[in-house]
Amino acid sequence: GAMSVDSITDLSDNSSKLLEALQLSHPHELDPRRSLGKKRMLSLNPITWQVPRIVDRCCKHIETYGLQTVGIFRVGSSKKRVQQLREEFDQGLDVFLDEHQNVHDVAALLKEFLRDMSDSLIPRELYAAFLSTASMEGPAQLVVLQLLLFLLPPCHSDTLHRLLQFLSKVAQHAKSSWGPSGQEIPGNKMTVSNLATIFGPNILQKEKPGEKDAGAMNFEDSSAIVLVVQRLIEHYETLFMV
Repeated sequence: GAMSVDSITDLSDNSSKLLEALQLSHPHELDPRRSLGKKRMLSLNPITWQVPRIVDRCCKHIETYGLQTVGIFRVGSSKKRVQQLREEFDQGLDVFLDEHQNVHDVAALLKEFLRDMSDSLIPRELYAAFLSTASMEGPAQLVVLQLLLFLLPPCHSDTLHRLLQFLSKVAQHAKSSWGPSGQEIPGNKMTVSNLATIFGPNILQKEKPGEKDAGAMNFEDSSAIVLVVQRLIEHYETLFMV
């Protein structure tokens, strides 16, 4: 976040290596951007989206193979397979998730990653501020949430945006629908409220995982977390638009 460049082609090889080391991008992922050169419109973050590869690949896998999976994020997974995937990502291996991976294992891996981050996706110093928006209503609530999102570090902001975009897509497939031939396409039953209940405690944390009282949370905080994350999922497009 300390560099300002007009184009990714202006970056030195050392800077590109830095991005690779941070697991934010691979050189082959940067190539299409290089070919576009100066013609590409600049975003507020001109280098690349700062989303950990594990988050993006888990989201893409479930978007491709798991949107119709009933009870996604609620059904149990194989601890052994999840641990193996986790170790491969931790070692910096270029892990490709395809149809051979179990959707519930990938879902569990995503939840674990968010839960175990050393600093939660929404930084702990903003925990009380985000929770205070639960008592607000209407446009005022969204204005304050947007201002709080502007305070997030770029990596946290980009990753939260990717996650909310993904959760919104999962919720759109909650109800059963009908295909062109009249066949029923089962819904995953994961509404925005259900998703907020599962992901809320993982991205809005008061204490670090394993710390004293980390698991103990009063009912008011718990319900406020669900409400706030529900609003983030419902309105993420508006909230992240400058």
